[in-house]
Amino acid sequence: MAVAARVVEEDPDVVEMMKRRDDEEEEVVDEAWDYKGRGAIRGSTGGWRSAAMILCVELNERLTTLGVAVNLVTYLTGTMHLGSAASANAVTNFLGTSFMLCLLGGFLADTYLGRYLTIAIFTAVQAAGMAVLTISTAAPGLRPPPCSSGGSGCAAANGTQLGVLYLGLYMTALGTGGLKSSVSGFGSDQFDESDGGERGSMARFFSWFFFFISMGSLLAVTALVYVQDKVGRRWGYGICVVAILTGLLFFLAGTTTYRFKKLLGSPLTQIAAVTAAAWTNRNLPLPSDPSMLNHDDSAHTTAKPNQKLPHSKQFRFLDHAAIVETTTAEAKKRKRWAACCTVTEVEEVKQLVRMLPTWATTILFWTVYAQMTTFSVSQAAVMDRRLSTSFVIPAGSLTVFFVAAILLTVPLYDRLLAPLVRRLTANPRYDLSPLHRIFVGLLLAALAMVAAALTERARRDAAVTLSVFYLLPQFLLVGAGEAFTYIGQLDFFLRECPKGMKTMSTGLFLSTLSLGFFFSTALVTVVHKVTAESRRPWLADNLDEGRLDNFYWLLGGISVVNLAVFVAAAARGYVYREKRLADAGIIHI
Repeated sequence: MAVAARVVEEDPDVVEMMKRRDDEEEEVVDEAWDYKGRGAIRGSTGGWRSAAMILCVELNERLTTLGVAVNLVTYLTGTMHLGSAASANAVTNFLGTSFMLCLLGGFLADTYLGRYLTIAIFTAVQAAGMAVLTISTAAPGLRPPPCSSGGSGCAAANGTQLGVLYLGLYMTALGTGGLKSSVSGFGSDQFDESDGGERGSMARFFSWFFFFISMGSLLAVTALVYVQDKVGRRWGYGICVVAILTGLLFFLAGTTTYRFKKLLGSPLTQIAAVTAAAWTNRNLPLPSDPSMLNHDDSAHTTAKPNQKLPHSKQFRFLDHAAIVETTTAEAKKRKRWAACCTVTEVEEVKQLVRMLPTWATTILFWTVYAQMTTFSVSQAAVMDRRLSTSFVIPAGSLTVFFVAAILLTVPLYDRLLAPLVRRLTANPRYDLSPLHRIFVGLLLAALAMVAAALTERARRDAAVTLSVFYLLPQFLLVGAGEAFTYIGQLDFFLRECPKGMKTMSTGLFLSTLSLGFFFSTALVTVVHKVTAESRRPWLADNLDEGRLDNFYWLLGGISVVNLAVFVAAAARGYVYREKRLADAGIIHI
């Protein structure tokens, strides 16, 4: 043994390999620190071990949020005795608030707390919110009495009962928004973009991130909904509390292995600085030669390190922020901070402006998505859901087909459709761009509303109760549409955002979900008010007495118009940031 060890030690190749391994274990990752504030060692921090702890948090967040949302409308109508329109709005307001609060969470993470503390604090808030919801559903005094036989004499929930319920819902929404704003970013922080191997692992992390989201959704719409309907809602919500706390413990257990990034400040400061400087200098003439603008990147209005960007001809008004003033007297009259923006900082703000048309035209997809957790569940509740004489599918569990479509679409595209197109086009590197993916998702959403309208009309006019499986087309189309839209949006907003603005860009992406749900609330409110006095209101509490199909037709028509606007204003002529940098010789692709 001693002789063998000595031979190994004297082998120069083995010695070099061991030295390289020791160097890797002691190598400090650039711009990353461990939990004690020291430089993060590559071999002992970050990587998949740390990412796995973070993925557990996201799994439980999705399980909880969707587990509440997808079956909430049946609780509000059946137990709290609210109308169908009011119940649908309560669900979409809850989801909308959850995602809108991602902007607050992102601001706090960037400016004050950091992503680690933001996740830890808001996960605890989400657990507290679910605990309040559990109490709300368990305490008899926090629910109205059951309806008398025959369905008459249903007393609606009073203010106190609804107050406790909404307190739990919006505490949960606050926790969801806070942790969701940072969880994907903190996960990507565990991989070093400057290292080829870790950069590839980061790309796989986003695939696993979406997979864990889908698995949480699958558990929510199957096991959790079944427990809520068959065992008791308080048990279903109680399981969520335990799951969130378990995920939090896993997350905290990985503290010593995480890589942390220094706070860079909120990008809102830079946006405000550039906007204010452009407005302050609006009367100054722009130089004919862009090289005369401020290119001094050694002094920024923000503390973050910027990647130098070339000047572009779009949105020339913002170029006023980079004008170098030659008249000292004029310069002193202006706010000093508003006159020192560089071309790079201005171009970063321009890049955000270029992303806005895509941001605006993807909102409507999530309005269509909202119908899958509201009116589609109401449809399922009045259809034949029997699989056998002893088993009835819970109405909320129909979304399992929605989740299944998501899980199937991604591998089918990667393993079947994309290779087929590569062979047909003789382009081995062909892949759908983010905007192409979004286009497919928006198209599928419009088709889903057509399918939903046709199904609802057939259900209402049928002489017998139709099988719930007639709803499958709308669930499958929206599910496949989410796979294309969500991944396309995530890729677009992370790929196109300026360096140092990932958290804000993620917040922009998630705000489309929020605004989509809020638009659903507004649309339902307007339609219900306008048609309430007609002979057959579109959104009646009893679906058989309403015209829900007309609402679906309306949403389908709006989706078609939105798709056309997306093509004309967002997709056509868009030049990706990577190509802009390559054309300027800054990077090579």
